[in-house]
Amino acid sequence: MDFVNVTIDGVSVSVPSTYTVIEAAAKAGIRIPQLCYHPELTTFGACRVCLVEIEGSRSLGAACVYPVADKMVVHTNTPKVRATRKTVVELLLANHPQDCLKCQLNKNCELQTIAADLGIREIPYQGEMRNAKMDISNAALVREPNKCILCGRCARICSEYQGLDVYAYVNRGFKTLVEPAFGLDLGDVTCTLCGQCSTVCPTASIVEKDDTEKVFSALGDKNKYTIVQTAPSVRVALGEALGLPAGEIVTGKMVAALRRLGFDKVFDTDFSADLTIMEEGHEFLHRVQNGGVLPMITSCSPGWINFIEMKYPDLLPHLSSAKSPQGMFGAITKTFWPETQNVPLENIYSVSVMPCTAKKAECLRPQLQSNPGVPDVDAVITTRELARMIKSAGIDFKNLPEEDYDNPLGESSGAGVIFGVTGGVMEAALRTVYAVLNEGKDIPGIIYAPVRGMDGIKEATIDVPIDGKNVTVKLAVAHTLKKARVLMDKVRAGTADYHFIEVMACPGGCIGGGGQPVPVNKDIRAARTAAIYREDEGKTLRQSHKNPDIIALYDKWLGKPLGEKAHKYLHTHYEEQKKQA
Repeated sequence: MDFVNVTIDGVSVSVPSTYTVIEAAAKAGIRIPQLCYHPELTTFGACRVCLVEIEGSRSLGAACVYPVADKMVVHTNTPKVRATRKTVVELLLANHPQDCLKCQLNKNCELQTIAADLGIREIPYQGEMRNAKMDISNAALVREPNKCILCGRCARICSEYQGLDVYAYVNRGFKTLVEPAFGLDLGDVTCTLCGQCSTVCPTASIVEKDDTEKVFSALGDKNKYTIVQTAPSVRVALGEALGLPAGEIVTGKMVAALRRLGFDKVFDTDFSADLTIMEEGHEFLHRVQNGGVLPMITSCSPGWINFIEMKYPDLLPHLSSAKSPQGMFGAITKTFWPETQNVPLENIYSVSVMPCTAKKAECLRPQLQSNPGVPDVDAVITTRELARMIKSAGIDFKNLPEEDYDNPLGESSGAGVIFGVTGGVMEAALRTVYAVLNEGKDIPGIIYAPVRGMDGIKEATIDVPIDGKNVTVKLAVAHTLKKARVLMDKVRAGTADYHFIEVMACPGGCIGGGGQPVPVNKDIRAARTAAIYREDEGKTLRQSHKNPDIIALYDKWLGKPLGEKAHKYLHTHYEEQKKQA
């Protein structure tokens, strides 16, 4: 790789010749203001906030798209640069709602931050403002076009990571909008509700539907018996929204905070992740031994489920019928719990804390109603929403004591924890399936490294005895829907010789979910991933089938994996979703 020497604000730095000025500045420890730029997306050069002076150039250049050259000299903080940037931001603000105090991203808005940094105290430009309607058609996301600054990040991440192209620029000039095709609402197009657009939006133009007040209302109702479950990856990301470093494990503090919010029972979704492995693992064995549809594909990521229902409905028979961990836990709270704890079903209010915006829609599926007309999960809040609730309640999170989950649904294994990362469901399943087929002998070292890592598609094989024969089982793992499409095209074409496929809709799996704290980048995802594996390593139990609470649940209530009762409450079905575009 060729390198060039660049001087930025008097700092000399050697960088690859493929770099842009904004990347070179970052390496030199100089942050240039940016709105449309995102380090993990293609460059666009739309907002012009990153303008800089380059010696020898007659005009200011956009640092995010301007390529470096050897001996280039750049100035990022001259009077001309500062004045121009200020004007650019003032013009953006002139067409932006002035409702910062009640905005969901107040104090976490990139436009607000840059305006403050530039010392903008008034908006000198007055005129016509955009007056587009708010879009609340989607079950998980809210679009406020009037807050859009036309940066295009949402369109790029939807295209580059998910391969869906839900968003596009429409109209020209002042009437330009970034929205779904043909002026359709988000609920009418092939949006999978993954929420990745909300993680990169620099304003509050795209946010999750806020259900915090609904949950606060239930907590304040003396007639409600409130139960909450927390997903594996929430514990390694929540701290970021509450002033702690990325990758800090806050499991105990999170449990304590939820009790202080007023929940009657605080349980771990890791428990039902173990339950998912018991059902999904035995389903896989049943398919292999009885000539069932292969490859079997995981079904715990709702964004992925929406994608296959819309784009590959002919492949639905390949999906595991096992509910997601959220779905399974919800079913238990509305069946097992009222049966065994003498709590009336009508009094139970079940809440999930999830890293995923698509979970908000998943809980609305009629298939996830163990009692007809009664949702198994009444409300889903994201990691971001839980952080807002903790702040709203005045809870000093950093100084909370460490507390344990409630029992008997609080015990979990390391296998349940690793559901939070790409490859985790596959590895968790293998830890149990391998032992079942090898007379209880574990995978050497417990871990199965070939399915770990951030490659978009990972392939691996493992030899296991099936019906007295040594069979090489071929596995595949994909994260992001664009990578999932590659595997699904192979399955549809009949060229995929896999036995088992794991798909997660979001980058890195749930640690990079659409409901996680922002900002998020590869370093933050890496920190969260490392924390997940540390949590697994710190567990005494590392395999789902050895969880004593899981064993007791089958012995006392469910019967056996894939049994009649287990199938009734822990399995579901999927069907084609038809959208206009």
